[in-house]
Amino acid sequence: MSQAVNIGNTMKAVQPTATAARADGCRFIAADVGGTNARIALVHADTDGRVEILDYRRYPCATYPGLTAILAEFAAAHAGMECNALARMTIACAGVVLDEEVINSNLPWRIRLRELRDALGLRELHVINDFTAAAHGVQRLTASESRLLTPGVDGIDPGPLLVVGPGTGLGAALCIAHAGGTVVLPTEAGMTAFAPGNAREIEILRWMQQRGRHVPTEQLLSGPGLVNLYGALCALGDQSPVMHAPAAITDAARAGDPVAREAVNVFCALLGSVIGDLAMIGGARAVFVAGGIVPQLLDFLPHSDFHARLLDKGAMRQVLARVPVRLVENERLGALGAASWYVQHHGNRQDADSKRGIAPGHTGI
Repeated sequence: MSQAVNIGNTMKAVQPTATAARADGCRFIAADVGGTNARIALVHADTDGRVEILDYRRYPCATYPGLTAILAEFAAAHAGMECNALARMTIACAGVVLDEEVINSNLPWRIRLRELRDALGLRELHVINDFTAAAHGVQRLTASESRLLTPGVDGIDPGPLLVVGPGTGLGAALCIAHAGGTVVLPTEAGMTAFAPGNAREIEILRWMQQRGRHVPTEQLLSGPGLVNLYGALCALGDQSPVMHAPAAITDAARAGDPVAREAVNVFCALLGSVIGDLAMIGGARAVFVAGGIVPQLLDFLPHSDFHARLLDKGAMRQVLARVPVRLVENERLGALGAASWYVQHHGNRQDADSKRGIAPGHTGI
C-alpha cells in the first residue's frame, strides 16, 4: 500500500517506487548538482505520474573538470539504453542562469548549457533551482523518511510548506498547494544579510565584516559557515584555529573542546532563528530541513537554543509553536524532486510533442 504525507491542504499519495510499471511512460535523467557532490539518476515515470529511480550514482564534484564529464561518465555506464532516455535531462542546481550559463558561487566550475547539449547530444535540457526540486521531492516522501526535530509538535496545519537546507550554502523554497497542483517559490535566502540575535553574535558579525562588508547568512549557516563560526570565535578569544572542516569541529565539540562546542551551539541557535524568520515570511505551517550538515548535529540540537530561537519572534511565538520541523533522511531527495518537477511540468507535454515530432527546448532556473 502507498503511504501519504500531509502537505498543506492536500494529501499527496506516495507510491512504492519498486512497483512502478515500465511498459508505459518515459525515461530520462534527473540530476542534483551541489557544491560538494553531483547526484545523477536514471528515472522512469509512468503515465500516472509515479516515479521510479532505476539507477542512482554520486560523484564528488572536485574530482571532475566539469558537469559534462560527470554526465558523460554516467551516460557511458548506460550505453545500451535507448537514446531518448539519455537525451532528456533535468538538472537541479543552486544559482541563476545567465546567458546560457549557471552562475553559482559554490560550484568548483561553471555549468554551460550549450556545452552540455552539444557534448551529450541532448534534445531536452531543463535547469531548475535546487530547492525547487527539494520542495517537489518532499511531497513524495514516506513518513519514515524524515525525523521530527520539534518533539511534541508534529501535526501539520493547512498552508505553505518551507524547505530549507544548510549544505555547501544555504537554500530555501516555499511550497504552496492548490487545487490545480503545487506552486514552488525558490529563494536566495542564503544571500540575505546575517541578522545577529544576541551580543555574542554581534561580535561575530563585526569580525566577519572585517573580511567583507556584506555578510550573507550562508557564510555562518552552512557547512563552511560552521568553519567560519569556529574561526571567528577563535579570533575573538585570541586563539589560532586548529580545525578547518565541519566534521572535525563537531567531533571536537563532542570531545569537550570549548570553542568547538560554542561554535556548534551558536550554529544550532542560528538555524532555529533563520527557520523561524523564513517560516514567518512565507507563512509556513511546516518545515522540512533537507540534509546538508544538520544530520551531524542531531545529538546537539535537543540541548541547544534551536527551538527557543525558532519561537523567539515576539507576537508570532504562538503561531510558530505549532510549526513542526522535520529533517529529511533520504539522500535522493534532490534527484527525486527534479524528476517530480519534470513529470509535473513536462511529462505529459513530452509524450504529446514526441508523437508530433516536436523537439523541446530548455528551461532556466
